[in-house]
Amino acid sequence: MVPATDMLASSNGSKETPGVTERDELIILTPVYNDWKVLGLLLAQLDAELLANGASASVVAVNDGSQDPVDLPALSLKALRTVEVLHLRRNLGHQRAIAVGLAYVEANLPCAAVVVMDADGEDQPKDILRMVAEWRQSKADKVVFALRKRRSEGLVFRVCYTLYRWVFKAMTGQAIRVGNFSVIPRSLLRRLVAASEIWNHYASGVQRARVPCIYLPTDRGKRLAGHSTMNFVSLVTHGMSAMSVHAETIGTRMLVLAIVLGLLIVCAMLVVVGVRLFTTLAIPGWATFVLGLLSLMLLQIFFIALFFAGTVLHGRNAYTFLPSRDHSHFVDVLELIHVTREG
Repeated sequence: MVPATDMLASSNGSKETPGVTERDELIILTPVYNDWKVLGLLLAQLDAELLANGASASVVAVNDGSQDPVDLPALSLKALRTVEVLHLRRNLGHQRAIAVGLAYVEANLPCAAVVVMDADGEDQPKDILRMVAEWRQSKADKVVFALRKRRSEGLVFRVCYTLYRWVFKAMTGQAIRVGNFSVIPRSLLRRLVAASEIWNHYASGVQRARVPCIYLPTDRGKRLAGHSTMNFVSLVTHGMSAMSVHAETIGTRMLVLAIVLGLLIVCAMLVVVGVRLFTTLAIPGWATFVLGLLSLMLLQIFFIALFFAGTVLHGRNAYTFLPSRDHSHFVDVLELIHVTREG
């Protein structure tokens, strides 16, 4: 295999210059970490679904620094025109792998639209053409997100996810409603790869970039095989990544809250002084104790306000990752998987 910026390398050793490989106008992008068996099952489902509807597509799987080598079964496909694996130089996490994959597709692989989906089967292939049709029927290009009507996870996960959505709404003022599963028209793909926010969280980055979106209700499927590598810590990190996209908004809200609490404490201190000087209700030593406690609270609020003010100012001046500019630093090679054609 050779660098993806130079040429494509196929799994059977042949090499092709960019542009020679025939791709479809629809590219399906999916991040993969060691789940090659699941990817093989997904490819079979994608091919069957597209074939049944007289459609076709190309697949780009982003290998997110997998420890296991690419191990796909012999692929005998009809509707999938090409299957390629974009190898990254290191593990980035699936959100950043998506950002790098989108930037690479925008820069190197012409298409009409990109479908972003997870490789585990929870994003169901049967919904892809519905989402594409929704995009084509819209009066202007919009990103189409799958909106979950029903989730397949257990009760504990659903409860925790509901709590997370409440916290997200309270901290950012916006609702988090979707995952990765979406269709991006190329005109909007050009905008997204210039949005640094998708580096930390794809869906929140789209929201933050104020890209026009529409939502199509779908049911979440079940994992095709094996078990997810996402544990509780990974899920919390994922949620925090989504919130980090809105760090300036959260910092500003916390700064305002700190100021309001500070003003309330000052008012409470004035009440204590008033009670001490103008009434006979005060217990000896009470006013001194309460004023001291309120003074400590006011000092803490002051430093909290400084912290959040610094967070907002730092966020507006920090150097950020720009997918369209920086993705090439993480791309290793693009591998063309050999596919046997039926019919």
